[in-house]
Amino acid sequence: MTTPVTNSIAATLGIGSGLDINSLVTNLANAAKQPKADLIAKRDTANKAQVSALAQVSGGIDSFASALTSLIAGGTLFSQPSVSDPSVFTASAIAGARLGSLSASVEVRQLAQAQTLASAAVTRTDPVGQGTLTITTASGPFDVTIDATNDNLDGLAKAINDKNAGVTASVVTDTSGARLVVKGQSGAANAFSLSVPPGTTSGLERFASGTMSDAQDAQDAIVRLDGVQVNRATNSFSDLIPGVQIDLKSAKPGTIVSVGLSRPTAAITQGVQDFVSAYNELMKVIGDATRASATTANADGSTSSDGTTGALRGDAGVSALQRQLAKLPTTILSSTGSGVHTLAEIGVGTNRDGTLSLDTTRLQSALASDPDGVEALFNPTQYTSSPYLTVKSVIGRVTPGTYNVTDILAAAGGGSASGNVGGIAMTGTGSNLVAPGTSPAAGLILGVSGNVASATVTIDPGLGGALQAIRDSLSASTGAFAATQKRLTDEATQIGKDTDKLNSQSDTYYNQLLTSFTAMDRQVSAFKATQSYLEQQVQIWTNGKN
Repeated sequence: MTTPVTNSIAATLGIGSGLDINSLVTNLANAAKQPKADLIAKRDTANKAQVSALAQVSGGIDSFASALTSLIAGGTLFSQPSVSDPSVFTASAIAGARLGSLSASVEVRQLAQAQTLASAAVTRTDPVGQGTLTITTASGPFDVTIDATNDNLDGLAKAINDKNAGVTASVVTDTSGARLVVKGQSGAANAFSLSVPPGTTSGLERFASGTMSDAQDAQDAIVRLDGVQVNRATNSFSDLIPGVQIDLKSAKPGTIVSVGLSRPTAAITQGVQDFVSAYNELMKVIGDATRASATTANADGSTSSDGTTGALRGDAGVSALQRQLAKLPTTILSSTGSGVHTLAEIGVGTNRDGTLSLDTTRLQSALASDPDGVEALFNPTQYTSSPYLTVKSVIGRVTPGTYNVTDILAAAGGGSASGNVGGIAMTGTGSNLVAPGTSPAAGLILGVSGNVASATVTIDPGLGGALQAIRDSLSASTGAFAATQKRLTDEATQIGKDTDKLNSQSDTYYNQLLTSFTAMDRQVSAFKATQSYLEQQVQIWTNGKN
């Protein structure tokens, strides 16, 4: 409360009326202001409590989704290939693939390697010779020019690398001196040669293939799968056994390595239990934020409330979250096969209070009868109905659903693949097709190996995808949480405005009271002066006699 500078000494001291005007005016102004200030403070406390509760609920769903995503991404909840001799090669499941049963025999007869040429040792800073060095690869010849600006070993290496011809050059120094080492890509088809024009005597001829030593020849990996020999240009490939990434480590001709499948039954059981526990923890956070006041029956038949209503009780955003979470046990997480498709079918049930419980007997029965189906509930999968199409999208980038693709034509004659998804043209990039950003299938990438008139592409969400969809829908700019956040922000702004308005009104009322009481004090002072004058006159008239 501010006091105007026009306040008089008389008003301050209450000389005229004998009253403490300052205290009287202050008390009257505060009495008028306090009820309104209490209401604003109550609104502010409630608003801050709602903001805090919303942050707790949002943090809870974020933590829940992130923990589940990390668990699934770790790969412990889906079957992995098992290899009898990992010193020969290792195998891992490709994300989104369904391995089902797996039994194969593999023999690694030869590893893929890249051609490597090495020059004789020279002094690193000495001239290498000016002229033209031609690199010839499967893609054609590439001329490298050496002149006065780059006439040294480092300049030659840089000039080769700048051509981007599929070979890389480096300078290696040992006790004998510096050598130019040129290396191609792995695979027999990636062999290369270095040559100079006939009659070159500048010294550059020292770096032609006939003069350079063959440190290593280009060759393919040679693998026998169930007795059938195949060649691969690299030691890492995923097109030999469907859904399996193979990384070769060593060649052991005559050694047969068995490939099988290891099912994570124990990990899935623990994962389901962890999910139920984390879900119930989240529901407790939500329950605290939305609880109703506890009602107690009194002896006289009346009831009383403890007044501890949750800060977000009745909030539309949190109510939407509760409804969507409650649907998780019955949400279709995997659409293929005739086995399980929901958490409810593996023993995850909803209790009367909204929490979840797990029937472990039913879970073990589902794992025994349909292990692939149980795995698919946790692991998002993506597949097509055509053997000529391969889904190459990153898991989680495409909105779950089934998409129709039509008029698919494989790349031919130097042109790219073409086709439509949902009637919208896809973008061809070599043998791949990419769904446009305006399509419901945005993010979808298909590998095309043949023409397909019509097919379907299925993207299953898995539990992680379903939970992520809930979080995204609530947190979106038009989502329920965003609406709640805006409401609370607007309320906080209005509380600030109402506080300023109340302070301004209170100051005005204070000044009005001060003006009125100051005027009253002057009137009382005048009345007292008149009274004193009259009393003096009476004394004179009566000669001091009453």
